Amino acid sequence: MNHEAIYALYPNVRSVDANSIARDIEGAAVTIDMAAVNAWVDPEAYKAKRQAEYPSFIDYLDGVVKGDQAQIDKYIADCQAVKAKYPKG
Repeated sequence: MNHEAIYALYPNVRSVDANSIARDIEGAAVTIDMAAVNAWVDPEAYKAKRQAEYPSFIDYLDGVVKGDQAQIDKYIADCQAVKAKYPKG
C-alpha cells in the first residue's frame, strides 16, 4: 500500500494501521479509493531521478578553472538532457 499517496490524497488521514486501514485524527476509519491511490504519481519524484543522473559539478568547476569552454558546454548539455528526460511533475 502506498502510504505516501494516501497522505497526499487524503489530508485528513493521520495514520495507516497494520491492517492498512487509514484513520483520521480521531481514530475513525477513512474510506480510501484504492484506484486513485494506485494511480497517484509523486509530483516530486523527478527530483531524485535527476539527482541520480546529473553529472558531477566537479566536471563543471574543472572546466571553469581550466578555461575549457567545451567541457563547460558538455556539462550544461548533459544537465539539460537529464532535465529533458525527467521533466517537472
